Amino acid sequence: MKLISRLSILFLLLSPFAASANFDFNANCVKAYQNIFELKLATAKQLIASEKKARPNNSIIPLLENYVDYFYLLTTESKAEFEKLESNKASRLDQISRDDKNSPYYLYAQAEINLQWALIRSRYGAYFAASREINRANGLLKDNQKKFPNFHLNDKGLGLINVVIGALPDGFMKSALSTFGVKGDVQTGLAQLDRLAENLPKSTYEPFYEEVIFYYAYLLSDVAKSPQAYAKTMKYTARIADSSLLKSYMQAYVCARNGKSEQAIEILESRPKGNAYQPFAYLDYLLGVARLNKLDLGAASNFSQFLQRNQGVNYIKDTYLHMAWISLLKEDTAGFNNYITQVKSKGNTYAEKDKQALNEANSPKPQMVLLKARLLYDGGYLNKALDVLNATKADDFTSNKDRTEYAYRLARVNDDLGKDDVALVQYQNAINLGKGLKYYYAAKSAVLAGNIYERKKNFAKAKACFRLAIDMKGHEYENSIENEAKQALKRIDG
Repeated sequence: MKLISRLSILFLLLSPFAASANFDFNANCVKAYQNIFELKLATAKQLIASEKKARPNNSIIPLLENYVDYFYLLTTESKAEFEKLESNKASRLDQISRDDKNSPYYLYAQAEINLQWALIRSRYGAYFAASREINRANGLLKDNQKKFPNFHLNDKGLGLINVVIGALPDGFMKSALSTFGVKGDVQTGLAQLDRLAENLPKSTYEPFYEEVIFYYAYLLSDVAKSPQAYAKTMKYTARIADSSLLKSYMQAYVCARNGKSEQAIEILESRPKGNAYQPFAYLDYLLGVARLNKLDLGAASNFSQFLQRNQGVNYIKDTYLHMAWISLLKEDTAGFNNYITQVKSKGNTYAEKDKQALNEANSPKPQMVLLKARLLYDGGYLNKALDVLNATKADDFTSNKDRTEYAYRLARVNDDLGKDDVALVQYQNAINLGKGLKYYYAAKSAVLAGNIYERKKNFAKAKACFRLAIDMKGHEYENSIENEAKQALKRIDG
């Protein structure tokens, strides 16, 4: 980003919404906001405290304080801290609600606070309360859009809500939001955020660019599972300052999620460090995942560091599962069994990764060839993964589960290498072998085969595959795979 001082001057001189005295996003507030998005939370708190002393009635203060709590909770993953801090929400909303109703920040700030608490709350399974907050935020933003159609920041929250709600699998939260009348559309939401990503740097709203990209990158990679997630994230984060730890997180996360392990490792190892930054133990976990995906058994040190530094409740089971795999790759059976016991006894199952880790801990021990292929594939080492798989054959596996996974792994690697015909044969093998099993391989194979047919514009076969995925029940990831198939059918039908 450009220098803060220049941003502040531009913002004050040109902003169409800085005139309202008690919603004063002045130079000091811009600087605090910037520090929040570099994850320099202690510095941001000092700036907010000085603002509160100088202008105690500035209703931008409670909004900034909420940002600090939000990123503190995201980086610590601490449920205890969440329970301690959530009472701040009411007093902040109260201060804002007594302020200038003619400011575009009046409804916007209330919506932001509701939305931030909803996003945190949903991480701990409090779906009904989160649904109420999303409903409230959605209504406030839509009202604000009617009152202030040129206030571009409305699209940030509305875009986020559209994507998240549009992609929700069937379940309690979707039902609750439907009861409230809140509906979403993934493509509409992505388009809203894409417009902001393109246009904010050319506008007086430039200081909010990094926040937009933070949400957009997450939604592209995690929620929409867009094939453009990597390219767009790297493009839009390029102009953010390298002093931002949040930039390192966004880039490393999207690299790790999209088979760019070498790049993820490089980013994480060169990330900004020091006492100025909020501790972020998850980055140690992420580095461990990226290193293990290249079969670097030294990743154990990163997982150990995560467990030592972590204050939160998420990714503990998944970390122990990765440490179990390291033991297995070392042919250390006692170590493997010990870590599998830890998966079962430690941590929680709020996060999908931890739920799956527990499932895997209760399943038969992974077959070595399949584990290596899985890790190498996830890391983007496609040819190495193919070499591992080609060194064996389906008949070498004794269980139906392993034969199904073998076909699935072969299909995934060939799919990503552009060998569509080979991939389709292996996806079909995985479907035939695994459609009655509790594992996800068959259902996911149906979705991925459908994606190939969709690319080939064979829409009849694509739809048949997506419907087959929906019809399969009682397997891992059932809701998310079914939702992926439903989104694909919606995409084809326009």
